[in-house]
Formats: sequence, structure tokens, C-alpha cells
Amino acid sequence: MESQYQTKPGKILSAKKLTSMEKYFKIELPKKANLNYAPGQFVMVSIPGIGEAPISLTSSPSLKGCFELVVRNAGSLTSALHKMEKGDTVGIRGPFGKGFPIDVLEGNDLLFVAGGLGIVPLRSLINYVLDNRRDFGKISILLGCKTPQDMLFGDEIEIWERRVDVEFNCTVDKSDPDWKGNVGLITSLIPHVDLDSERTFAIICGPPIMYKFVIQELIKKEIPESQIILSLERNMKCGVGKCGHCQLGGYYCCQQGPVFTFEEIKGKHEAL
Repeated sequence: MESQYQTKPGKILSAKKLTSMEKYFKIELPKKANLNYAPGQFVMVSIPGIGEAPISLTSSPSLKGCFELVVRNAGSLTSALHKMEKGDTVGIRGPFGKGFPIDVLEGNDLLFVAGGLGIVPLRSLINYVLDNRRDFGKISILLGCKTPQDMLFGDEIEIWERRVDVEFNCTVDKSDPDWKGNVGLITSLIPHVDLDSERTFAIICGPPIMYKFVIQELIKKEIPESQIILSLERNMKCGVGKCGHCQLGGYYCCQQGPVFTFEEIKGKHEAL
């Protein structure tokens, strides 16, 4: 069994800018080894002499022989990553964390609520679900962005919009002359979703300020607290529960999370 501390060389197969702040990478491990991850997990990405950072996996495990990351330029390590291109090599450790409970979600209706960069980890689960569409019930996807220019995965989103077996809706905080969709907070979309609360699991990821208000709307829809699933962002460094940077009450976010149910973290003021 390989050590979770072992760093593997990941070769960049392709890289492209998605927005002014985000860049996409497709990465291959030696001998095209599979990373063997679940949607919702993350890897530690490193560059010698610069550092290491946790990055959410955005591809579905259905993608074999490689995996995908989206990196926001927000510090020295991520800035260096943004300068890397096809053929360059980065260090990869992982996968780490607790992913989304696919075995629990199977057979049920799913409501995805993604705010901004939150679509990155949710895309992993969304594409897994679509790759295994018969195993799941009704699929609804709600996406919120600051502006139309901040929207990630535009080509895929157009496909989701056209699918007859997916209900998709998007809103932006601030529109432009070409935007024909909804303008307003993502919470404004939730009341209009037709759902069966007993069999619906809501999966949420986005900026911390979003969670409290989204959860309030989901409670109004009578979705049980155990069926509201959150992916929480925390300052994770080691990925193995040693450094303590990601403590959340009695939990280590990198070990017991980053995926939690609202029932698990309700009342922990550090969480929301």
C-alpha cells in the first residue's frame, strides 16, 4: 500500500484559461495510473521550491487514465501553476477527504446548488451522475455566478441546459447586455424548483456566506437536515489530519470532510 505522504509526478496533458482567475488542467499519473478517487475528494498539488496546496478534483471518476483540476490564481503556488502548460510536471498526493456518499444518493432525486467556484467540486459528482444516469432520479442543477464572464465550463453547461433529463437554471449577480437569464442571488431560484422533499438530496458548494441562506430555503422546502449535503472549504495544508489547520469543532475537515451533512455540522458556528 502506497503512503499517503508519497508525492507522484503528474504530467500536464492540457491546460487552458477558463476565466481571468481560473485555469483548467488535465493531468496524467505515471503509467496512466488511475487516481481512484470519489467525487468530492481533493488532492495536494505541489511545485518544488514553492509549496503545496489542496485542490478539488473536478473530473468524474468515470474519466480513466487522467484527472482534471481547476485552479484559481490566489497565491504563490497557484500563481506558479497558472504559468505551467502542457508537458510540465507537478507533484500529486492523494486523494484525500471524504467524498459525496454515492451509495446513499443512488435511487434518489438530486438538487445541486453551486455558487461561483463551487461548481468545480460539484462538476465531479454531476458528471458521474450523468455518466450513470439510470442510477439516479430527477436531477436539478442551480448555478449562481457574479457575472456571465465568471461562469466556468460554459460548453458543458450548454449541454446540461439542452438535456431533457436535467432541470438547469442559472442566475448572475450582475448582468451584461447579452445576458438573457435570471439576475439575482441563487436563493431566488430555489422556491421555483419542483421537488419531492422525502426523496431529494440537496448538494451545496459555494462561498461560505451562501450556505446559511441556501439552507434556510431548503428547510422551507422541507428537505430533511440529513439530506442536505455540504462541501466545506477550509484552510487545509497537510491533508492527513496532522497540522490542525482545518479543525471544525470536533472534526478535521481534511479527514471527516470536506463533505458533511447539515445534520452533522448544525450548531457549529465555525462551519457556516
